[in-house]
Amino acid sequence: MRMRKLGATDLETAPLVLGGNVFGWTIDREASFAILDAALEAGFNAIDTADVYSIFAPGHVGGESETIMGEWIKDRGVRDRVVIITKGGLPMGEGKEGLGKGWLPQACEDSLRRLQTDYIDLYLSHRADPNTPIEETLEIFQQLKDAGKIRYAGCSNYTADELQAALAAADGGRAHYQVIQPHYNLAARGEYEGALEDVCARNGLGVITYFSLASGFLTGKYRKQEDLAGKTRGNLASMYMNARGLALLERLDTVAARHGATDAQVALAWLMARPSVTAPIASATSLTQLADLVKSTELKLTAEDLADLDL
Repeated sequence: MRMRKLGATDLETAPLVLGGNVFGWTIDREASFAILDAALEAGFNAIDTADVYSIFAPGHVGGESETIMGEWIKDRGVRDRVVIITKGGLPMGEGKEGLGKGWLPQACEDSLRRLQTDYIDLYLSHRADPNTPIEETLEIFQQLKDAGKIRYAGCSNYTADELQAALAAADGGRAHYQVIQPHYNLAARGEYEGALEDVCARNGLGVITYFSLASGFLTGKYRKQEDLAGKTRGNLASMYMNARGLALLERLDTVAARHGATDAQVALAWLMARPSVTAPIASATSLTQLADLVKSTELKLTAEDLADLDL
């Protein structure tokens, strides 16, 4: 499996990043270990998570995903074989949020403890913090780098203007964002394409996309409203249940049939074919789903395929 650099870093990853948001949320510890074992064996060496996964689930407090990842890494003895990507800054309880000196350093320490590691390969601001000057945030990231607690800094959910401001402030001993994690997929293109993509390309940033399968919609399993009933991500996928979304599924079906592939494989291959994208993030809750992800890295879309999908 070919490897790609994450922007101007020495971090090399497979062309797909395994999403860890499901660990401890929609799959338990045993199932998570099975997915992680199979993913590493298949060559997926980068795993994405965040401290807030899965604080949004009833009875959860956050850190569930990082905790399971840390237990797996320690149990399997594979720290030197994996690239850990995690994020901080979103609310983790009263007074535990933001990208300022009052919380971000502790958020990093908490992630390190849960992950049972001395360092995080890539640490991201989960979203911009309007209450903290970007200079302060970047100074904290630099301090974390200098202390050996993180290797590289990045951001998620930044607008083009927010990212440009962060890049402009990365002087005078402040860290430089080298990777961004935007919301981007075949069904949701507006947030990334255009100004944000231009900033990323112009500055040579690594780009790893989240919601790469539009919360499952681009797998083709949601075709009518009844398909969403009782699904964990049904509310998120429902935003695509419209004429445009259904037309896109028809085009995915056509291209998938042409290659003997699945809709999910085509949707991920489309992202991997985007010149500015380093790797999409995709999660799996079963070994069958993981096998689908593996096959997506082997699929090469033609110019005709790409034109057919450009809805």
